[in-house]
Amino acid sequence: MTIEALLSFLDQAFPQILFGQSEARRPDGQLAEIEIVSLTSARCQVRLPFHQRNLRPGGTLSGPSMFMLADVGLYLAILAHIGPIGLAVTTNLNINFLNKPNPQALIADCELLKLGKRLAVGEARLFGETDQTLVAQASGTYSIPPKSIK
Repeated sequence: MTIEALLSFLDQAFPQILFGQSEARRPDGQLAEIEIVSLTSARCQVRLPFHQRNLRPGGTLSGPSMFMLADVGLYLAILAHIGPIGLAVTTNLNINFLNKPNPQALIADCELLKLGKRLAVGEARLFGETDQTLVAQASGTYSIPPKSIK
């Protein structure tokens, strides 16, 4: 799937979430707070722009913000491979927080490691955009509905 096709599908499948604007489609790859940087059949790179609401006490980026970035990135990597299957769902996501992230945008490099008939497994590595510090690593398993593998 292309970024544009994926954003169009997400707008239809998740109308309760503004993945794009309610008016004309945004050409910049913006997905809610998360930007799609690149997308191939088994990889996805997403970016979480810096915002004060993603900070926790102590001036660091919050764990829930990093978790969301990893989960959305892995989900998009899977959809890029299997197509617009809205019922693919997260069954497990494990995240290891490795370094305290400085207040900056985060990048998640997400890769689909295995795609079976019913399960997909992927890995996300989260980096600070400015200092390139590896701040977290996540591995996730997603359930694929029957007959959705192309």
